[in-house]
Amino acid sequence: METGVESSQASSRKGLSLRLFGPLAIVRDAAPVALPASRKLRALLAYLALAPHPVGRGKLCELLWDVPNDPRGELRWCLSKLRAALDEPGRGRIVTVHDTIVLDLDGISVDVLDVGAATAAGIETLEPTRLQLLSDLFVGDFLEGLEIDRSPLFNSWLTAQRRRFGSCQAAILEHLVKTLPADSEDVSAHLEKWLELTPFDSSAHVALLVRLARRGQFGACEDHLAAAASLFQSEELDFGPVRQAWLAIRAERHCATLPAQPAVAPVAGHSPIARAPTEAAAPHKASLAVMPFAEDAGGVCGGLADGLTHDIITRLAKLRDFFVIARGSVFALAEKNIAPEDAGRRLDVDYVATGTVRSLTGRLIVTVELVEVRTARIVWAETFERKPEDIFIVLDDIGNSIVAFISSEIEMVERNRAMLKAPNSLNAWEAYHRGLWHMYRFTRSENEQARHFFGIALQQDPTFTRAYAGLSFTHWQSAFQRWGDRDQDSALAFEAAGQSVLVDDHNPAAHWAMGRALWLRGEGDASVLELQRAVDLSPNFALGHYALSFVHSQSGDPHAAIGSSDHSRHLSPFDPMLFGMLGARAMAHVRLGQFDEAAEWALKAAARPNAHVIILSIAAHCLALAGRLDEAKNFAAAIRKTLPDYRADDFIDTFRFDRDATALFKLGATRIGLA
Repeated sequence: METGVESSQASSRKGLSLRLFGPLAIVRDAAPVALPASRKLRALLAYLALAPHPVGRGKLCELLWDVPNDPRGELRWCLSKLRAALDEPGRGRIVTVHDTIVLDLDGISVDVLDVGAATAAGIETLEPTRLQLLSDLFVGDFLEGLEIDRSPLFNSWLTAQRRRFGSCQAAILEHLVKTLPADSEDVSAHLEKWLELTPFDSSAHVALLVRLARRGQFGACEDHLAAAASLFQSEELDFGPVRQAWLAIRAERHCATLPAQPAVAPVAGHSPIARAPTEAAAPHKASLAVMPFAEDAGGVCGGLADGLTHDIITRLAKLRDFFVIARGSVFALAEKNIAPEDAGRRLDVDYVATGTVRSLTGRLIVTVELVEVRTARIVWAETFERKPEDIFIVLDDIGNSIVAFISSEIEMVERNRAMLKAPNSLNAWEAYHRGLWHMYRFTRSENEQARHFFGIALQQDPTFTRAYAGLSFTHWQSAFQRWGDRDQDSALAFEAAGQSVLVDDHNPAAHWAMGRALWLRGEGDASVLELQRAVDLSPNFALGHYALSFVHSQSGDPHAAIGSSDHSRHLSPFDPMLFGMLGARAMAHVRLGQFDEAAEWALKAAARPNAHVIILSIAAHCLALAGRLDEAKNFAAAIRKTLPDYRADDFIDTFRFDRDATALFKLGATRIGLA
């Protein structure tokens, strides 16, 4: 069975194919299909081919026609010509539903969609043969020569697509260079094209220097180094890391005339330059550049867009999860009209975020996209639409959501990547994320695994604040779940949290860990102060808001617990700790005497796939208090399958309820036989 790319390669032999790289072409059974000369017809076909959903006629008219006498009439003419070119006996390819239009591509090979699908699935996992097939599809620019006068919306879309697929091509070439045998003659051609596409990508220059050095062509290396240095200087870019990488390459090849100088760490803190030509230097953090958001469709920066970008950069930096490129650097590149994808390679970061801000009558629309630079994969994309009743409050809310999503999505990608690596090959950053993956499984064995990997991270980097916080979490979890000696586990959680604070007193995760550890020790007021410090340092730190909700739900202010629970879920709606956020709200409702609400929130918590037995117990008690005894008894039976001797005292002792809350939960337990 042919893959999508293989069917594209075979399109000259059979079937129907649509080629959007180079001049647009339709080919049926190896023969080109004639199209009218209309540029707008071709633009319409390409736009429909890439549209993920049916497109309204009004939007298509706005996109392509500059207020002609009869835009819908011209649209109908274009559609009729496309039907003549694409339709087959018994099958129409242009499908209209009410006032929308969609292109039926089933069975049609489309080169750009093949590339897009491969990129989305992860080109880093593909074999060289598959990568080569993808590379061969790039016979020219996307819709080569198809700009349309007086159609700014279409031209903006066209520019964005060209940037996107240019980034895909560069990523494919980079991975070809990495995966092909070192002696393959194809590598030189791929390197040449890679450098042509991204002349300021330091990784491409280092890869070329490595290849030339392996062949003993040190004179060519020096010539290239001089030319590249001049090129970087012309753009006021730092060439130092490439030069340092060359010194390391020359030293490794035993051809240095001077002692090799140690490679300096690049600005981003994570760079193939620093590792070249081996993988000896381990990155400490993932890195991110937030490029200035564009104002409206014209791509003009300024005003609301610049303000939103600045806020996002500042808030992400406060999280201290990863390295965030400073505002000055990204705005300087944007002023030179550098595309976000190209900027990501110039800055040598792992991820790039970008977006647009559109102010319409009665609506504010913000679109945002997070891209993994070296694979050109779109990690996350979202559109936020709000009524701008108070523009500053609305932008603040959207900014909070963007920051939380970016943070959680990067963490998920890094966790999943770490899981694919052999345990003995992990650096500190990868070991930490491997630990997170196990930590969020909430079982005793997985908790031990998490502790093991956090320990590896700290052996490699004793200043890794978040790894100490993770280690504290595993001891906290062991104490909370009573998997060992609670007093000993509480002491270890406090000790690890203390190390985290000592290493970086401005890291919100450090104060989050300390606040939780103090709660274990029964120091409720001190716990709240530490957790408040965590969210003061980073208002977008979802786990800090959840921990505040958790503490307040038991003996503090139940109204504050509900507010903090809601805010944590707003910031991180798919958080691995979502069951806890929901469970804390349920317990707060119990303290307010709102048993029906408590039962509903507790059921939502118990429905989470990683909910542990304590969450099930919250559900059992809340349902009992709400009078839903059959459901409560089912949860009680499920708990006793795991813990046959489980009683209300076990539940009460797990938490730190005040006297009134304790009495309520004991009443619920009595109703379902858990007393």
